Amino acid sequence: MRILHHHKTIHQQLQINRSPPPLLSYQPSIASTKMAAAITGLAVSSPSLLTQAVVSDRRFRRRSASVVRMTLVGEEKKTYTLTKSEEAFKAAKELMPGGVNSPVRAFKSVGGQPIIIDSVKGSHMWDIDGNEYIDYVGSWGPAIIGHADDEVLAALAETMKKGTSFGAPCLLENVLAEMVISAVPSIEMVRFVNSGTEACMGVLRLARAFTGREKIIKFEGCYHGHADPFLVKAGSGVATLGLPDSPGVPKAATYTTLTSPYNDISTVESLFEANKGEIAAIILEPVVGNAGFIPPTPEFLSFIRKVTKDNGALLIFDEVMTGFRLSYGGAQEYFGMTPDLTTLGKIIGGGLPVGAYGGRREIMELVAPAGPMYQAGTLSGNPLAMTAGIHTLKRLKQPGTYEYLNKITGELVQGFVDAGKKAGHAISGGYINGMFGFFFTDGPVYNFEDAKKSDTAKFGKFYRAMLEEGVYFAPSQFEAGFTSLAHTHEDIQQTIAAADKVFKTL
Repeated sequence: MRILHHHKTIHQQLQINRSPPPLLSYQPSIASTKMAAAITGLAVSSPSLLTQAVVSDRRFRRRSASVVRMTLVGEEKKTYTLTKSEEAFKAAKELMPGGVNSPVRAFKSVGGQPIIIDSVKGSHMWDIDGNEYIDYVGSWGPAIIGHADDEVLAALAETMKKGTSFGAPCLLENVLAEMVISAVPSIEMVRFVNSGTEACMGVLRLARAFTGREKIIKFEGCYHGHADPFLVKAGSGVATLGLPDSPGVPKAATYTTLTSPYNDISTVESLFEANKGEIAAIILEPVVGNAGFIPPTPEFLSFIRKVTKDNGALLIFDEVMTGFRLSYGGAQEYFGMTPDLTTLGKIIGGGLPVGAYGGRREIMELVAPAGPMYQAGTLSGNPLAMTAGIHTLKRLKQPGTYEYLNKITGELVQGFVDAGKKAGHAISGGYINGMFGFFFTDGPVYNFEDAKKSDTAKFGKFYRAMLEEGVYFAPSQFEAGFTSLAHTHEDIQQTIAAADKVFKTL
């Protein structure tokens, strides 16, 4: 049964012989060539020069990648320095709270100096000091086809000629909406917004409007954005900073938020029993990514689907992370379970700011202007985000995509865990296609309480050492990692070799 698939051992999953997806060729149009030329200052009259520039850039990136290989296995390793990042971060702290615009970027949980990124391409990134890294964050998920993809960039350049924001309907919204609706089982109508937080705010208001109830159930360690009702045992950056909640959130805003440990059936049963007829919805990450990578048990998913139906409540899958990453139809397709409402983000914007919520037509028709539940946004459905999303989803629909992600991610996690155990460390890990995670604990990890048993001090040391070896993970023990179609077998083997080296020093 499909719902049992993620419970196969890593060894069993690796026995499946899968090949990478076919290479996709892209020839830039005359128009996109001229646009690219205008941006770079080149005077061209045909696509050939841009094609040569792209090839040259790829050759440069390959040469740069060879530097990483030498630093991992050679004796003449370049001195790792973050001098420029230190200077930039010192200045940033005078300009922005904590020097960042999202808390986890400050490296509070891993210590040391945050790196300031200069550029990204494919599966690699470069900081302003010239250090190169194999990237397993992928802008926190959206870079599933690789950073700065040539085809997406060319499409964006073409779209920019028409403008960057209309504040009015555009045809591209129809195209992406049709793609999302055809892919995600639960979605019959969709509303585009600008972030995952905004999507979760909208879907919560909609669930309450549809049911006429106010209370919701969320799970400890699950993060659904920074809106007031969700900042209760929220995991992710909140957990990283050691903040159980957030000052400035009124008690009234969280009074209707009920919480349960993830994968805990009995607590959810008790909450429904104690709040009969009052619960509007259950919202959850179908695979937790904001307390580390934690998959659901099959019986847990089956239970929450049944208990919501039995009690007239809605089931909301927050697929901001898992959507189009676990499968083309998201976690709900992967597990064979259809929620009532779904939130999306990350990938459907191809790296540009975007979010969405959708579900059954009868529910979505309550959203203004079709219905009375108000929600709006000037930049919602903007042409750039729609373009990037369309071209990203087109690529993901190619045959072999998720088989390839499963193969390389399995190799990574298997090699990683093996190296850690060989060096005598308590370590566990798991993955589903393009999403993975590991903990410095023997496991198993079923919920946030289990995750908190991890040796976070060891993770911090490991993290900083891996940076010096040219590997970039999320700077928190409580975050999932992501692979992409741009990651190669060579990337994976370099990462495992680096981890093997670092594990021996901890």
